[in-house]
Amino acid sequence: MTKKEVAAEIGRRLNSLYPDPPIPLDHKDPYTLLVAVLLSAQCTDERVNKITPLLFSEADNPFDMMNLSVEEIREIIKPCGLSPMKSKGIFGLSKILVEEYDGVVPADIAALEKMPGVGHKTASVVMCQAFGEPAFPVDTHIHRLAWRWKLSTGKSVAQTEKDLKRIYPRDIWNKLHLQIIYFGREYCPARGHDPYACPICKDFGRKSMFN
Repeated sequence: MTKKEVAAEIGRRLNSLYPDPPIPLDHKDPYTLLVAVLLSAQCTDERVNKITPLLFSEADNPFDMMNLSVEEIREIIKPCGLSPMKSKGIFGLSKILVEEYDGVVPADIAALEKMPGVGHKTASVVMCQAFGEPAFPVDTHIHRLAWRWKLSTGKSVAQTEKDLKRIYPRDIWNKLHLQIIYFGREYCPARGHDPYACPICKDFGRKSMFN
Protein backbone atom coordinates (compact mmCIF):
# COMPACT_ATOMS: atom_id res chain seq x y z
CA MET A 1 0.00 0.00 0.00
CA THR A 2 1.13 3.54 -0.68
CA LYS A 3 1.39 6.06 2.15
CA LYS A 4 -1.81 7.71 0.88
CA GLU A 5 -3.64 4.38 0.95
CA VAL A 6 -2.37 3.60 4.45
CA ALA A 7 -3.42 7.07 5.63
CA ALA A 8 -6.88 6.59 4.15
CA GLU A 9 -7.31 3.23 5.85
CA ILE A 10 -6.14 4.67 9.18
CA GLY A 11 -8.71 7.43 8.71
CA ARG A 12 -11.45 4.86 8.10
CA ARG A 13 -10.54 2.95 11.25
CA LEU A 14 -10.50 6.12 13.31
CA ASN A 15 -13.90 7.09 11.90
CA SER A 16 -15.26 3.71 12.91
CA LEU A 17 -13.94 4.02 16.45
CA TYR A 18 -14.68 7.73 16.99
CA PRO A 19 -17.39 8.86 14.55
CA ASP A 20 -18.16 12.03 16.51
CA PRO A 21 -15.29 12.85 18.89
CA PRO A 22 -16.21 15.44 21.53
CA ILE A 23 -14.02 18.41 22.37
CA PRO A 24 -12.21 17.23 25.52
CA LEU A 25 -11.89 20.59 27.29
CA ASP A 26 -15.06 22.02 28.84
CA HIS A 27 -15.81 25.56 27.68
CA LYS A 28 -18.70 27.82 26.69
CA ASP A 29 -17.10 30.23 24.24
CA PRO A 30 -13.80 31.03 22.48
CA TYR A 31 -12.38 32.82 25.53
CA THR A 32 -12.98 30.01 28.00
CA LEU A 33 -11.60 27.53 25.45
CA LEU A 34 -8.49 29.66 24.95
CA VAL A 35 -7.85 29.72 28.70
CA ALA A 36 -8.54 25.99 29.06
CA VAL A 37 -6.15 25.10 26.25
CA LEU A 38 -3.45 27.30 27.77
CA LEU A 39 -3.93 25.47 31.08
CA SER A 40 -3.69 22.06 29.40
CA ALA A 41 0.02 22.40 28.64
CA GLN A 42 1.75 19.51 30.45
CA CYS A 43 -1.51 18.81 32.29
CA THR A 44 -4.31 16.32 31.70
CA ASP A 45 -7.62 17.47 30.27
CA GLU A 46 -9.33 15.81 33.22
CA ARG A 47 -7.48 18.00 35.70
CA VAL A 48 -8.07 21.14 33.63
CA ASN A 49 -11.81 20.39 33.61
CA LYS A 50 -11.75 20.24 37.41
CA ILE A 51 -9.95 23.57 37.75
CA THR A 52 -11.66 25.72 35.13
CA PRO A 53 -15.05 25.79 36.91
CA LEU A 54 -13.27 27.31 39.92
CA LEU A 55 -11.47 29.86 37.77
CA PHE A 56 -14.49 30.71 35.64
CA SER A 57 -16.72 31.15 38.68
CA GLU A 58 -14.43 34.11 39.48
CA ALA A 59 -13.88 35.29 35.91
CA ASP A 60 -15.20 33.76 32.70
CA ASN A 61 -14.43 36.74 30.46
CA PRO A 62 -11.36 38.93 29.90
CA PHE A 63 -12.86 41.96 31.66
CA ASP A 64 -13.41 40.08 34.93
CA MET A 65 -10.09 38.24 34.59
CA MET A 66 -8.29 41.58 34.51
CA ASN A 67 -9.84 42.39 37.88
CA LEU A 68 -7.98 39.46 39.40
CA SER A 69 -4.30 39.71 40.19
CA VAL A 70 -1.77 37.36 38.63
CA GLU A 71 -1.26 35.88 42.10
CA GLU A 72 -4.99 35.24 42.56
CA ILE A 73 -5.12 33.47 39.20
CA ARG A 74 -2.02 31.49 40.11
CA GLU A 75 -3.52 30.22 43.37
CA ILE A 76 -6.60 28.89 41.57
CA ILE A 77 -4.74 27.16 38.75
CA LYS A 78 -1.84 25.72 40.79
CA PRO A 79 -3.01 22.08 40.38
CA CYS A 80 -2.53 22.42 36.61
CA GLY A 81 1.21 22.96 36.98
CA LEU A 82 3.43 25.70 35.54
CA SER A 83 1.17 28.15 37.37
CA PRO A 84 3.60 31.13 37.43
CA MET A 85 3.86 31.13 33.62
CA LYS A 86 0.23 30.22 32.96
CA SER A 87 -1.19 32.85 35.34
CA LYS A 88 0.87 35.57 33.65
CA GLY A 89 -0.28 34.31 30.27
CA ILE A 90 -3.97 34.30 31.22
CA PHE A 91 -3.78 37.79 32.71
CA GLY A 92 -1.70 39.11 29.81
CA LEU A 93 -3.89 37.78 27.03
CA SER A 94 -7.01 39.01 28.84
CA LYS A 95 -5.51 42.49 29.00
CA ILE A 96 -4.73 42.43 25.28
CA LEU A 97 -8.24 41.19 24.42
CA VAL A 98 -9.81 44.03 26.40
CA GLU A 99 -7.48 46.78 25.19
CA GLU A 100 -7.15 45.74 21.54
CA TYR A 101 -10.16 43.57 20.68
CA ASP A 102 -13.02 44.88 22.85
CA GLY A 103 -12.91 41.64 24.84
CA VAL A 104 -13.55 39.42 21.81
CA VAL A 105 -11.19 36.58 20.89
CA PRO A 106 -10.09 37.16 17.28
CA ALA A 107 -10.60 34.36 14.75
CA ASP A 108 -7.08 35.00 13.50
CA ILE A 109 -4.30 32.52 14.16
CA ALA A 110 -1.53 35.10 13.72
CA ALA A 111 -3.18 37.43 16.26
CA LEU A 112 -3.65 34.58 18.73
CA GLU A 113 -0.03 33.45 18.43
CA LYS A 114 1.14 36.93 19.47
CA MET A 115 -0.64 36.67 22.81
CA PRO A 116 1.19 35.75 26.03
CA GLY A 117 1.25 32.02 26.71
CA VAL A 118 -0.32 31.16 23.34
CA GLY A 119 1.78 29.05 20.99
CA HIS A 120 0.96 27.66 17.58
CA LYS A 121 -0.75 24.54 18.92
CA THR A 122 -2.97 26.49 21.32
CA ALA A 123 -3.92 28.96 18.60
CA SER A 124 -4.66 26.09 16.20
CA VAL A 125 -6.95 24.40 18.74
CA VAL A 126 -8.92 27.60 19.22
CA MET A 127 -9.21 28.17 15.48
CA CYS A 128 -10.62 24.72 14.77
CA GLN A 129 -12.63 24.05 17.93
CA ALA A 130 -14.01 27.53 18.60
CA PHE A 131 -14.31 28.91 15.09
CA GLY A 132 -14.50 25.80 12.90
CA GLU A 133 -11.55 26.93 10.78
CA PRO A 134 -9.46 24.09 9.33
CA ALA A 135 -6.35 23.49 11.45
CA PHE A 136 -4.34 20.48 12.53
CA PRO A 137 -3.10 21.04 16.10
CA VAL A 138 -0.28 18.60 16.77
CA ASP A 139 0.49 17.71 20.37
CA THR A 140 2.94 15.10 21.64
CA HIS A 141 0.32 12.34 21.24
CA ILE A 142 -0.34 13.10 17.56
CA HIS A 143 3.38 13.60 16.97
CA ARG A 144 4.09 10.15 18.44
CA LEU A 145 1.33 8.35 16.55
CA ALA A 146 2.15 9.95 13.20
CA TRP A 147 5.70 8.65 13.59
CA ARG A 148 4.54 5.19 14.68
CA TRP A 149 2.22 4.97 11.68
CA LYS A 150 5.00 6.12 9.31
CA LEU A 151 2.94 9.11 8.22
CA SER A 152 5.70 11.50 9.26
CA THR A 153 9.42 11.44 9.91
CA GLY A 154 8.67 12.77 13.38
CA LYS A 155 11.62 15.15 13.56
CA SER A 156 9.48 17.95 15.07
CA VAL A 157 5.82 18.74 15.75
CA ALA A 158 6.02 21.43 13.05
CA GLN A 159 7.16 18.85 10.48
CA THR A 160 4.52 16.38 11.63
CA GLU A 161 1.82 19.02 11.14
CA LYS A 162 3.04 19.72 7.60
CA ASP A 163 3.18 16.01 6.78
CA LEU A 164 -0.33 15.30 8.06
CA LYS A 165 -1.79 18.34 6.30
CA ARG A 166 -0.20 17.13 3.09
CA ILE A 167 -1.63 13.61 3.43
CA TYR A 168 -5.17 14.31 4.64
CA PRO A 169 -7.88 16.51 3.06
CA ARG A 170 -8.38 19.90 4.66
CA ASP A 171 -12.05 19.27 5.45
CA ILE A 172 -11.29 16.45 7.91
CA TRP A 173 -8.39 18.03 9.82
CA ASN A 174 -10.50 19.31 12.72
CA LYS A 175 -12.17 15.97 13.35
CA LEU A 176 -9.10 13.86 12.65
CA HIS A 177 -6.85 15.54 15.17
CA LEU A 178 -9.38 14.71 17.92
CA GLN A 179 -9.74 11.14 16.69
CA ILE A 180 -5.98 10.60 16.86
CA ILE A 181 -5.84 12.05 20.38
CA TYR A 182 -8.59 9.74 21.63
CA PHE A 183 -7.03 6.74 19.90
CA GLY A 184 -3.65 7.47 21.45
CA ARG A 185 -5.12 7.62 24.92
CA GLU A 186 -7.11 4.41 24.54
CA TYR A 187 -4.88 2.18 22.42
CA CYS A 188 -1.50 3.75 21.73
CA PRO A 189 0.11 5.18 24.89
CA ALA A 190 3.69 6.40 25.13
CA ARG A 191 4.60 3.69 27.65
CA GLY A 192 3.52 0.07 27.86
CA HIS A 193 2.32 0.05 24.27
CA ASP A 194 1.88 -3.33 22.58
CA PRO A 195 2.14 -2.70 18.82
CA TYR A 196 0.87 -6.20 18.06
CA ALA A 197 -2.38 -5.59 19.95
CA CYS A 198 -2.97 -2.01 18.78
CA PRO A 199 -5.82 -1.83 16.19
CA ILE A 200 -3.69 0.32 13.87
CA CYS A 201 -0.05 -0.35 14.78
CA LYS A 202 -0.50 -4.11 14.34
CA ASP A 203 -1.02 -3.54 10.62
CA PHE A 204 0.68 -0.25 9.81
CA GLY A 205 2.87 0.76 12.72
CA ARG A 206 6.54 0.62 13.53
CA LYS A 207 7.18 -2.35 15.79
CA SER A 208 10.30 -0.76 17.26
CA MET A 209 12.02 2.61 17.34
CA PHE A 210 14.46 1.39 14.72
CA ASN A 211 12.25 0.47 11.77
